[in-house]
Amino acid sequence: MAAEKPRPPIGAHVSVAGGLPKGIDRALELGAETIQLFLSPPQTWRFNPPRAEDCAEFVRRRAEAGIDPVYLHAIYLINLAGPDQTILARSVESLVQYLRIGADIGAEGVIVHLGSARGRPLPEAKAQVAAAIGRILGQVPNGPALVLEHSAGMGESVGHRFEDLADILEASGAPDRVKICLDTAHLFAAGYPVADPEGLGRTLDEFDRLIGLGRLVVIHANDSKVPFNSGVDRHENIGDGYIGLKGFRVILGEPRLRNLPFILEVPGLDNKGPDRENVERLKRLRAEVAARPEPGA
Repeated sequence: MAAEKPRPPIGAHVSVAGGLPKGIDRALELGAETIQLFLSPPQTWRFNPPRAEDCAEFVRRRAEAGIDPVYLHAIYLINLAGPDQTILARSVESLVQYLRIGADIGAEGVIVHLGSARGRPLPEAKAQVAAAIGRILGQVPNGPALVLEHSAGMGESVGHRFEDLADILEASGAPDRVKICLDTAHLFAAGYPVADPEGLGRTLDEFDRLIGLGRLVVIHANDSKVPFNSGVDRHENIGDGYIGLKGFRVILGEPRLRNLPFILEVPGLDNKGPDRENVERLKRLRAEVAARPEPGA
C-alpha cells in the first residue's frame, strides 16, 4: 500500500519558459507537490496558445510526477472591476483563453485578481465583476474553476473584504465553478489576524459564514514584507516577514486548511521567484506540526 502523502500539499509558482512541460521539470527541481503557472507573459495581452503536443506532454509528465493540483494564474493586466470597457472585454477574452487551455491540460482552476474600481462606486464595480463572471463561464461551460483571489486592499482593488466577495458571488448567481483563493500575505495586509490561532479561527469562521469554506480551494502561502493591516501587497520569503515561522506553524496547523494546496509566490532568496529553500521551509513546518500530539492525547 502506498504511503499517504503529507498534507497539505506544498508547491510553488513555476515558469514554463521553453514550453509547458518545462513547468514539470522546474517543479521537480523545487520539490513542489502542487504548482501554479502562467500560460503567457503576465504583463502583456499577447497570447500564443501552447502547442497541442506540449499540452499532451504536460498531462503525461504531471501524472508521472504526481503533481496535484495544478492551477493557472491569469495575467496581471486583467481588470473586471474598472470603467474601461475595452480592458474589460480583453480581460474576459483572456480568461476564456486560459479556461480553455486549462481544460486541455487538466488544470483545476484559473486564479484571477478582480482588479481596481478606478474611481467608480464599489457597488458598480462589484456588479460588473459579477456580470463578467457570467460571460466568462458562459463561453466555457465545462472548463475548470474560475478562482477569485482575495486582495490586500491596495488602492481601489476589489475583493479585500470577505463581504465584497460574498456580494459578487451572490450577484453572479453563485455558480459552483466559482471558487476562492486566499493569500496569507493579502489577508495579513488586509487586517485579518491569521498569524495567531484565535485570529485565524475567527477569520475562517467569518469566511465560512459569508462565503462557505467549500468554496476555498487554494492558499497562496506568502510571508508579508509589510506590517499587519497595512493594506499593501508585498510578499516576503517564508519566515523572513511579519507573519514569521510562528505564524506559518499556526496556519499549517489549522485543520480546516489541511487538505488545501499551499502554493508559494515568494521572491526567493536570490529574488528570482519561489525556490527550493522556501519550499523546504514550509515542508519542515508541516512536519513539525504533524509531529505535535493531538489535543487531549
